[in-house]
Amino acid sequence: MIRVLIAEDSSTVRELLITVLGADPEIEIVGVAKNGHEAIEMTKQQRPDVVAMDAHMPGMDGFEATKQIMIETPTPIVIVSGSADVHDVNISMNALRAGALALLAKPPEVNASNFRESLAHLAATIKAMAGVKVVRHRQPRALPLPAHAVNPLKPAHVCIIAIVASTGGPAALARILGDLPAQFPLPILIVQHISSGFVGGLVAWLNTVCSLHVKVAGNGDLLTNSTVYVADDGAHLGVGADFRIKLDHGGPIGGFRPSATHLFKSVASVFGSSSAALLLTGMGQDGVDGLGAVRSAGGSVLAQDEASSIVFGIAGTAIAAGLVDEVLPLTAIGGRLMKMTANRDATPNKEEGRG
Repeated sequence: MIRVLIAEDSSTVRELLITVLGADPEIEIVGVAKNGHEAIEMTKQQRPDVVAMDAHMPGMDGFEATKQIMIETPTPIVIVSGSADVHDVNISMNALRAGALALLAKPPEVNASNFRESLAHLAATIKAMAGVKVVRHRQPRALPLPAHAVNPLKPAHVCIIAIVASTGGPAALARILGDLPAQFPLPILIVQHISSGFVGGLVAWLNTVCSLHVKVAGNGDLLTNSTVYVADDGAHLGVGADFRIKLDHGGPIGGFRPSATHLFKSVASVFGSSSAALLLTGMGQDGVDGLGAVRSAGGSVLAQDEASSIVFGIAGTAIAAGLVDEVLPLTAIGGRLMKMTANRDATPNKEEGRG
């Protein structure tokens, strides 16, 4: 049985979560907290396998509660947030950075077309996160272990960087992008698997934690240096030979839309050996099938290491398949990306500033 603690101040949503999760034969509800303070104390007492945490609660919000739980009683936490509320989204993103594993939208109205699908996704996510090992958060730790190479590194003259992440990705992206200067000389394309409706909130939050310009990728956008393009819901992200964003509304690839496999193949076809793929923390293996195109074109493949990953799924699969050139701790990735631009021969376009 997966033991779940629910932290939710709304009695309506609270009862819905109790009903939905309690009906699953693999889940046991071990407690219900109405605010962040209660969530912290009940986590200590009940030692649940997962906490379903509301983002915005009176007294102490989901961010502060998550931060404290990860210091005192490390436990997998899933943030359940209202996607339409900007305040909730900001708290949710900071909670992910503080150690929460996943972000879900609160269940829609009962008569909504996606009501049953949303509830099923909620239960499945709760169960999946129960198996994730989390570590205690402390004050700044000692220097990370040095990076190590898997395959011999290629001479770097990178013109574009393509990134994939899922569980734990928002916090990892915040660290990496925050380590890059405002005039980083390349465009960056990202597929971050996150619950529907939260891409805009993720983009807004990333703009507050880094100096680069972060935006939702729009069809026809001209690739511009110092700009980060994040794939939106429901469309594959790619690039065209004219160095513009090219969105594809075709079916899911390997169960994903947007798909990192699509992104990697697209980038490799246009930029060849000047392309670089980066795999971050996350479940599954989206993107792995596209790495063959990057490698065949002579591009570079980097991956986050296991020690700094919340879930060593995507990167771990690629490493095991021999598709990765270099494995790095999260704290070293930003610096490595800067070094990869040092011997750059060209950029996608000569424009400076933000497009």
